[in-house]
Amino acid sequence: MTAQSKQRGRKAAADQAASEAPAPKGALPSAIDPGSLRGMDRSFAVLELLAQAPARVVDVTRALDLPWATVHRTIVQLEKAQFLRRDPETSRYQIGPRLWHIGSAYLSNHRVLTAATPYLAKLSELDGIALQVVERIGWQSVVIYSHQHVDEDITKAHYGYHFPLHCASKGHVLLANEPPAFIDAYLARPLERLTPETVTDPVAVRAILEEVRASDFALTVGDVQLFAASMAAPIRDATGQTVAALCFVFRKNLLKSDARRETLREQIGHAAHSISLDLGWRHGR
Repeated sequence: MTAQSKQRGRKAAADQAASEAPAPKGALPSAIDPGSLRGMDRSFAVLELLAQAPARVVDVTRALDLPWATVHRTIVQLEKAQFLRRDPETSRYQIGPRLWHIGSAYLSNHRVLTAATPYLAKLSELDGIALQVVERIGWQSVVIYSHQHVDEDITKAHYGYHFPLHCASKGHVLLANEPPAFIDAYLARPLERLTPETVTDPVAVRAILEEVRASDFALTVGDVQLFAASMAAPIRDATGQTVAALCFVFRKNLLKSDARRETLREQIGHAAHSISLDLGWRHGR
């Protein structure tokens, strides 16, 4: 047996061992309903799953309830097309450069970000604040714009981070403004607890959403990261639909100053209102 053959044999054995190893608990926070996945639908499901968390073939197999060989073939095809990339050290697959290229084209023509640019420039001067624009994608709130000063660097507040809609002020704003049927379907699912402060009781979440709808404002403390807090306000388009949320993330000790908290609330509300007006929204329409 040649050295190359031995190497291929070791690799095959390693892949088989990885496929038989147990998937880490909670590693795949997926909102995908496996259902009947065929062709393109299967590829989309794999991509959406791996966008939430890098994973091995076996993890995807179990999450989507599909045969190992089917998932492996799909992932290999996506990797060859550069939609996925494999980490050689962990054998986990993650989103690849070609998919980022496609996603960047989406953001470069994003009407909300275009309208928000002048207001974001002014808000970026705020000290101690991670500034975000967030939109709903599936069951998640996804950060599509983020800015914070280098010396602050609040973790998990950067561009691309995503959290379940029942977590953080941005998720509350986005979920509160969805149709009742969507809210019912979301709250019928098991709700993930990120910290001891995360509200997961559906009745309590509904009460929070009612307050958010009434005030056009949300404030949460410690429910995503124990040291952090956030506030958010809705951005609406000409139809009155909430298309995004403007969000401030900051260290919770900032809330010790009532004056600072109220000033930030006024600033975020005014900016979100102004962006909405530029998108064609009018009060009462």
